[in-house]
Amino acid sequence: MDLARAVLGISWVAWMYPFLFRAPHNQKRSSITRKGATSIGLLLESVAIFIAFLTGWRAGEPAGSWRVAAVAIFAAPSIALAWSAVKHLGKQFRVNAGLYEDHELVRTGAYSIVRHPIYAALLGMLLATLAVGTPWGWTALAIVLFIAGTEIRVYTEDGLLASRFPGAFEEYRKRVRAYVPFVR
Repeated sequence: MDLARAVLGISWVAWMYPFLFRAPHNQKRSSITRKGATSIGLLLESVAIFIAFLTGWRAGEPAGSWRVAAVAIFAAPSIALAWSAVKHLGKQFRVNAGLYEDHELVRTGAYSIVRHPIYAALLGMLLATLAVGTPWGWTALAIVLFIAGTEIRVYTEDGLLASRFPGAFEEYRKRVRAYVPFVR
C-alpha cells in the first residue's frame, strides 16, 4: 500500500471515530423524523463514496506525493469539522433528519462555520478519496451524486429547523452557509 492510501485509510478512521464512539445513539426521546428523504440522500452520498473507493483504490500505479498532500489538505479539516460537529451537536445527534421534542438550534463550534458541518466534512473526505486516483469521469459522477444527495438532506433538515425556529433559523441561514464555507 502506498503512502496516499495509508494516509487516506487513517483519515477515514479518524473521521468516523466521533460518530461511532462519541455520538449518542439509540436515544429514546420523542421526535419528528423525515427518514425517507434522508435515506435517499444518504444513499446517493454513499454511492458517491463507493465509486471513489472502487475506481480510485484499485488504480494500478502508486499515488504520487501530490496525492498525499491532497489527501491531507482535504482530510485534516474534515476530521476537525466532524469532531467539532459531534461535540457541539451533542444530544441533537441523529442519522435521519428530524427534531427531538427538546431540540435546540446549534450555532457553536463547527456550526458557526457551516450549518451542516457533517456534510461538509463528508464532502472533504470524498474529495480526499477521489484524490488518491479516481479517473476524471468517475470523479465528476461521484461529485454530482454526492451533491444531489447532500442537497436533499440539507433541504429536508433546513425545512425542519425553519419550522421549529422560524426567526432564529432564518437569521442563522442568512449568516452561515449550508455546507461549503463562502459559497451560497
